[in-house]
Amino acid sequence: MEKSEFRYAHHPEDVKKYTTEDLRREFLINDLFNEDQVKLVYSMYDRLIVGGIMPATKALKLEPTDDLKAPYFLDRRELGIINVGGSGKVTVDGEVYGLDNKEALYIGKGAKEVVFEKLDDAQPYFYINSAPAHHPYPNKKITKNEAEIVELGEERYANKRTINKLIVNSVLETCQLQMGMTELHPGSVWNTMPAHTHARRMEAYFYFDLEEGQTVSHFMGQPHETRHIFMTNRQAVLSPEWSIHSGVGTSNYTFIWGMAGENMDYGDMDGIKTNELK
Repeated sequence: MEKSEFRYAHHPEDVKKYTTEDLRREFLINDLFNEDQVKLVYSMYDRLIVGGIMPATKALKLEPTDDLKAPYFLDRRELGIINVGGSGKVTVDGEVYGLDNKEALYIGKGAKEVVFEKLDDAQPYFYINSAPAHHPYPNKKITKNEAEIVELGEERYANKRTINKLIVNSVLETCQLQMGMTELHPGSVWNTMPAHTHARRMEAYFYFDLEEGQTVSHFMGQPHETRHIFMTNRQAVLSPEWSIHSGVGTSNYTFIWGMAGENMDYGDMDGIKTNELK
């Protein structure tokens, strides 16, 4: 079973006028994981697709949506997968990749059949990002041991965190897709603060490992015109190129960042001083 949505891009002057309901409808992605369902959201921000795949009682095949107008999903795309649940497997044109919790898989342009399955009693949750691709790069599984790891933040600022760069050009070649996972340490709740923007790439955030009953307030908007969206466990949010993307939780959590655009330089960003945000 497949469920797909389409999201338009937005002018920042228009977003200034949005109500809470408007912001949540246009940028928040909920209900990503539903039993035996593939959910896909096609965004006009760099044509990134955000999805959730939950094979519970049967294998699920990744099929092209009507928006793609393609014979198969990866005809003109590349794909990043991070498993945020129990052990599962992904079969790509007959080759099987086992994915444990917080392990990633990159699949290059041209793969014709991608199938997701459960391995044991634990339920896998496959979070995916996909972007247009011009060249077929090799498929590759990436564990946390193979990631580029960066430690950032300080306890006194409640933003001590570990960044796991999983699908980035320092680890493997991709056309434009980049994905990674940031883990907040116990007692730390702020991510991506000080905040920044990067006009040459958009981003999507997926929040998980959040305790039941807790919330993350995700901040977006231009630095001088910020807005917020309250989010719960296993929800995602789209971040336009002109927007900051930061958050603070009522407990620590983990989030996956995915990026698409012409810029592959992770460090190319325009920082904003914390006390200059409005």
